[in-house]
Amino acid sequence: MDYQPRLDEIGRLLFGVLDAPQQLQALPAFAEVDAALMQQVLEEAGKFVASEIAPLQRVGDEVGARFEAGQVTMPPGFRAAYQAFWQAGWPALANAPEDGGQGLPAVLEAVLYEMLSAANHGWTMAPGLLHGAYECLRHHGSEELKARYLQKIATGEWLATMCLTEPQAGSDLGLVRTKALPQADGSYRVSGGKIFISGGEHDLSDNIVHFVLARLPDAPPGPKGLSLFLAPKLLPDGRRNGVFCERIEEKMGLHGSPTCVLRFEDTMGWLVGEPHRGLNAMFVMMNAARLHVGLQGIALLEAAWQKASAYAAERRQMRAPGASETSLIQAHPAIQRILSTQRAWVDGGRLLAYRTAIELDVIKHHPDATRREAAQRWCSLVTPVLKAAWTRQGFLGASECLQVFGGHGYVREWGIEQIVRDARITMIYEGTNEIQAIDLLLRKVLPDGGAALGTLFDELAADGPLPAGLTQRFAQLRQLAARLALAASYRNDLPYWVADDFLQAVALTLLEWAGTRIAAETPHWQAPARALHTWVLPAFALHLQIIEQQLAETETAAPTPAAA
Repeated sequence: MDYQPRLDEIGRLLFGVLDAPQQLQALPAFAEVDAALMQQVLEEAGKFVASEIAPLQRVGDEVGARFEAGQVTMPPGFRAAYQAFWQAGWPALANAPEDGGQGLPAVLEAVLYEMLSAANHGWTMAPGLLHGAYECLRHHGSEELKARYLQKIATGEWLATMCLTEPQAGSDLGLVRTKALPQADGSYRVSGGKIFISGGEHDLSDNIVHFVLARLPDAPPGPKGLSLFLAPKLLPDGRRNGVFCERIEEKMGLHGSPTCVLRFEDTMGWLVGEPHRGLNAMFVMMNAARLHVGLQGIALLEAAWQKASAYAAERRQMRAPGASETSLIQAHPAIQRILSTQRAWVDGGRLLAYRTAIELDVIKHHPDATRREAAQRWCSLVTPVLKAAWTRQGFLGASECLQVFGGHGYVREWGIEQIVRDARITMIYEGTNEIQAIDLLLRKVLPDGGAALGTLFDELAADGPLPAGLTQRFAQLRQLAARLALAASYRNDLPYWVADDFLQAVALTLLEWAGTRIAAETPHWQAPARALHTWVLPAFALHLQIIEQQLAETETAAPTPAAA
């Protein structure tokens, strides 16, 4: 029951609903990218994922990465698969041709990594940061650094890490203590410790390029004092740099991905970007990663759904209502409800994620500034929603899919319990889901009183006719944003209490919009559409009720104009 890419379902959304080829051919960079080319790339990607990556899922979990004397040995088959992956050009899919890339649209890369994550999340963690590292170095690195490292990263010959977290500095990066001392030759010596570093040490690639947040001697306190440094495992002359893996974590899941504790000891590194502006450069990596983490949630839910759906089509138990003999469990309403509900989340999330990937290319390549601004608005508002809501559903939905197996799901034989364990981390890394909700409400919605969000809703309405219920949700969220902006002016902690509910309400609204588009183009989507409206969307009212209660308490205690 290995994961199998469902290219027909992916193509139905990409080509039928989004009309991706036409959108992309409007961009000069992709004028020659037609549906036939995109289909060919996806078919080859699907073959590679199914034959080379999916079969390693179980060994990655059961054998796992192994640590001994500072070295990490990856599970059997992982290195060979990775060498085949980069040599076939897959990491370079969306990178610039002048850097060794293929110059193809970001949406093809997004679909590739969705399939990889569904097939083998642990293995996919290794190349998962490559594109973000590439973009970071390309936009912020010196010409000398780019000449030495950019093509190696772009092609995937060398893997990369993002070294932010320290024991005392998780979401609050202002607490980072790692130091960097300037040297006479223009390099720096980095010293400090980092934790939770995915792929900090391994044997997949011959070198590992670490991007490290650290403080210069004259750095001001807090996050504005952080600088970013490139510190490779192996120096240009082949010597081992002062980067040491002290241990790998024993984790709930993702056993095939080593999560490392790294010690930087007088490590030679080079500044990336400007001094004290390291977060600006690092966020290029993090923003690229957040879309892909949202896709991980979708992918893991798809993988869980595939297993549950296949099992339900084989397992016979009891009589379904109206049946005269024992039935396949897929005939039972409880099982149909689980499977149809997760199908709605997967397909709706895919549509939103694929459109986000297309909008990323619009930002880079569209000749019209107004269109680029609209694309930036979409990505700014939708990316944190995808990351938070779909990783949450990836975990909860995978647990629901395990329920289809009954007791058989709780044992290792069927592999569904691994997906549940692996999925849990997606809600935590690349900015916890709580951080995503705060980012959406406090940084993206409230500063303009919800104007940008309202404009996004107007653009969605312009795409085609909408059901009355969805139009009403748009109006409710607009009004809510305006009221929250006012209430926050005299109760500044209010948005923090309601941020998660606001994000979930926006997610359900976007999911309904996506479902409306899919149902209009896909006649056989009746069961997911019914599940969406019957069992998913009613949660919108609950989230609004929670926010309304907090607002009512705040507005009742609001100061009068005279008192203010």
